[in-house]
Amino acid sequence: MNTKNTDLSKELKKYFGFSKFKGQQEEIIKNLLEGKDIFVLMPTGGGKSLCYQLPALISDGTAIVVSPLIALMKNQVDAVNGLSSNEGVAHVLNSSLNKTQTKQVFDDIKAGKTKLLYVAPESLIKEEYMEFLRDVKISFVAIDEAHCISEWGHDFRPEYRNLKIIIDKIADVAVIALTATATPKVQDDIQKTLGMSNALVFKESFNRPNLFYEVRPKVNIDKEIVKFVNTHQKKSGIVYCLSRRKVEEFAQLLQVNGINALPYHAGLDQKTRVANQDRFLMEDADIIVATIAFGMGIDKPDVRFVIHYDIPKSLESYYQETGRAGRDGGEGICLAFYDPKDIEKLEKFLAQKPVSEREIGLQLLNEVVGYAETSMSRRQYILNYFGEQFDPVNGDGAMMCDNSVNPPKLKDATKELKLVLTLVKELEEKFRTKDLIFILVGKENSVTKSYKLEATKHFAIGKNENENYWKTIIRQATVQNFLQKDIETYGVLKLTERGLEVVEGKDKNSFMIAEDREYDLAQSKADSDQVQVQQSGGLDQVLFGQLKELRKTVAKKAGIPPYTVFMDPSLEDMTVQYPTTIEEIGKIYGGGEGKAKKFGKDFADFLKKYVADNANERTQDMVLKQVANKSSHKVFIIQSTDKKVDLEDIAKAKNLSMDDLLKEMERIVYQGTKLNINYYVDENFDEDVVEEFMDFMKGSESDSMKVLLNEFGDDLSDEEVRMLRIKFISDVAN
Repeated sequence: MNTKNTDLSKELKKYFGFSKFKGQQEEIIKNLLEGKDIFVLMPTGGGKSLCYQLPALISDGTAIVVSPLIALMKNQVDAVNGLSSNEGVAHVLNSSLNKTQTKQVFDDIKAGKTKLLYVAPESLIKEEYMEFLRDVKISFVAIDEAHCISEWGHDFRPEYRNLKIIIDKIADVAVIALTATATPKVQDDIQKTLGMSNALVFKESFNRPNLFYEVRPKVNIDKEIVKFVNTHQKKSGIVYCLSRRKVEEFAQLLQVNGINALPYHAGLDQKTRVANQDRFLMEDADIIVATIAFGMGIDKPDVRFVIHYDIPKSLESYYQETGRAGRDGGEGICLAFYDPKDIEKLEKFLAQKPVSEREIGLQLLNEVVGYAETSMSRRQYILNYFGEQFDPVNGDGAMMCDNSVNPPKLKDATKELKLVLTLVKELEEKFRTKDLIFILVGKENSVTKSYKLEATKHFAIGKNENENYWKTIIRQATVQNFLQKDIETYGVLKLTERGLEVVEGKDKNSFMIAEDREYDLAQSKADSDQVQVQQSGGLDQVLFGQLKELRKTVAKKAGIPPYTVFMDPSLEDMTVQYPTTIEEIGKIYGGGEGKAKKFGKDFADFLKKYVADNANERTQDMVLKQVANKSSHKVFIIQSTDKKVDLEDIAKAKNLSMDDLLKEMERIVYQGTKLNINYYVDENFDEDVVEEFMDFMKGSESDSMKVLLNEFGDDLSDEEVRMLRIKFISDVAN
């Protein structure tokens, strides 16, 4: 490269208009221009792109930039072309180009106009492209989003694994690999795969001190988010959901509640995606509700909050997604909602994967659970995950998380720490966290049995404490560097130097811990509902009691159990919304047209009188407005069950899990529509069990799953209980 005496600051000003470099940018560029391999770890918003854009613009020949997403490439190409008055400085080469466009790209490269060529790894493999690139001058190769190379990265792409072979076939040039998220394991994996073991590594701190991290239990989540957005009006935000369906539903819910929100996911057509993205960037929309398809390469500096409706599958994804908040150094709130049941769903999904992928996925998931449940500094937890130490008291941004603002009480666990570390050493560092906990509390599993640990002195040595407590000890011992996880062996725990000193009695410092948070969602919901009741006026509890009495009367008249008239949550909603017409009854939670017509009149008349007698203000304006439930599946499910189609086939036809199908069916029958599933029950259930279940339901005060599983949990699975409950509600109440 003929650039040794170049004044980089001058070039920076010329092309980008900046008067000085950020962090290590200048040093990275200098070394790249000298032909050295470079590995860059830089958090989102740290200025990674400039590290290869500027050297490409001032070098002879064309730099190849490998990037995973077409949308990302397009953004970057537009940005680079905007920096120069010459045409064709940057091009994309991918499958979306026709022959004429491809020829134009080739001509511009030959003419020496093109300084940056953006390619997807799949395109680079094409023989005609490789042949062409072999014959032109390549300045260097940049691999953006390099974590895609690693199976341990959160966005692994198999086609990235072959990049080394392809690059070697094209040219012998320097390689710069860049990523915004890489744990030590991923970093090592990238370097090995690319043959960059001698590369210069530039690592910026992953700490974003302006970001505030908070985790809340996933209770009344729709209401919580609407409330949050309304207190941050006119500020830009992103809400991440795991499924496309949830993205569309929640974007709609925000819209009906007067919030300017748009959906974004890979299932939308290209035109809609681009339009919604542009409206968000141009501030025509305040909120984007999106899957992880949104955000890579999007540079909107004033995103003020990032909300995770669902907990992501890895801490890397979480870090990258939250990193889109507060890029300008201003306010950035990162709010995540956590429900252990969501983790169970992700685990079930992983169970279908090949063994190695499953093991990796579970380990990544465990780290996410650790983050959600920890009571220690969330910033310290995240940074430890990326191999960085952080002082939770004096570090930059130390008070910027919910755990630091409301610190839990600390407990001296020095004795327990020594017990765990000694156990790890005596068991020769062979076990993972879960197995170690089982040994401590004296619980058998396949691992304890295969090592015949039940008969040893170690088994049940910590049985006086529960599993969660030992999990906390191990988790905080790992973060505080007494233990480390050996990633190569899927998370086997090993002692560090510091841990060894404790075992040998050389380190006598106290080990203080905060017990992890246990997420009791049922309790959280009860507390939340209580608060709502109190907020909406002291008489609501009285009203709830009166509505329950009315329900008894209506049920008795109809000869059916009370809960089949309206569920408790429906009555609770009545105490907030005060519906006084049959139509309004149909719009309450768990209502529906069928229920309203059948039972609504008594409740509407009662509430009309109640409102008049108590001069209550109806509080619809304070209530979360729900989208009318126009389930696209409702008609299909009713028609399919009428035709006696197998439920598994119905789920498959609509690409639903059995859990999702049952939810849809519950919604249908609880809203008063009949659903004939007798054919399925007759085929799959024991007749005596069905009869026993129906008799129990007739006499039961409640239809709650807790009550039903207590009674039938030994004989029936959760799924089967729900199925029979649907049959009962359909047969008896509708």
